Amino acid sequence: MVVVITSDNQQPILQKDDAQHPLAKLNRLHFWLLVALNIVFLLVGQAAAVILGRFYYEKGGNSKWMATVVQTAAFPLLFIPYLFISSPQTHSEASNRPSIITVSVVYFVIGVLVAGDNMLYSIGLLYLSASTYSLICATQLVFSAVLSYFLNHQKFTALIMNSVVVLSLSASLLAVNEDSDKPSGVTKSKYVIGFLVTLAASAMYALLLSLMQLSFQKVLKKETFSVVLEMQIYTAIVATAVSTVGLFASGEWKTLHGEMGSFTAGKHAYVMTLVWTAIAWQICSVGVVGLVFVVSSLFSNVISTLSLAITPIASVMILHDKMNGVKAIAMLMAIWGFCTYIYQNYVDDLKAKKAPSAVDATPNESRSC
Repeated sequence: MVVVITSDNQQPILQKDDAQHPLAKLNRLHFWLLVALNIVFLLVGQAAAVILGRFYYEKGGNSKWMATVVQTAAFPLLFIPYLFISSPQTHSEASNRPSIITVSVVYFVIGVLVAGDNMLYSIGLLYLSASTYSLICATQLVFSAVLSYFLNHQKFTALIMNSVVVLSLSASLLAVNEDSDKPSGVTKSKYVIGFLVTLAASAMYALLLSLMQLSFQKVLKKETFSVVLEMQIYTAIVATAVSTVGLFASGEWKTLHGEMGSFTAGKHAYVMTLVWTAIAWQICSVGVVGLVFVVSSLFSNVISTLSLAITPIASVMILHDKMNGVKAIAMLMAIWGFCTYIYQNYVDDLKAKKAPSAVDATPNESRSC
């Protein structure tokens, strides 16, 4: 899974009046084209990665550690935007930068948690259809709301409560769905395991978001494009290393050659599935960070939330997942939960934009007197 970085700062990182900013010279058309491009990266990357992950299992892939490795293995692609677009750093920011040891510990701990979370998601996708898996992943918003309340002191409004209740009921419907579209060979007990593991992965993902937010607030003390991208890159390096160690320690690496030979779509398709799964996850990462950079962390989080609703629909269309009445109701409830969550973020954004203008108005009036 791609970790979506959010913060209390709802202001855009790209300040259009900053002449030193790499994108400051873009006209309005080019700006919105860049926004649209990053939205496509995020939505298509996430949906493609989940669908390819399920395709890998359906065609004979069985290595959970390999499915975990590919979620972060293409991290070198993130160096492309990192090298070409850098955030200007002031002298005060450079002097206040935390020690390398502190930053390294933060990246290592979060990277290990990312690897564990990715492993849980890989197990969940093994036992669930792509559409069911994506709908259960939507519960990350429930856990995010609860953990943000306790760890990040964010308000728990009526709209957020509505989102939590509706998304919880949506997941509950999938849990008790007797006519669930279990993948072939998956027993009822394995389906339950897949459901519970994916639920646990969503909870850990929400914890990761809160820990990252705390890292930006308490340790890194800023959220520029470079810092956000560094967080993505270095935690992905750690997660890839941990997953690779798990692949060899578990002995699953010994089965990969036989797995490739028995892959029903062919050896070439086996390699391409893994390669493009890895690329898709990092394309999604570029979209996430790009939206944080060009617009704001809030907008990036909203579009990431939207992708959770699009992926189940794409799974039904491409993988022909079964869509019974219970799952259809669960999907509609999930979309309603997304809408209330996004609207609450929109309301918070309006308040955040009004607050600075109200503060600025007071000194201006006093000077005019």
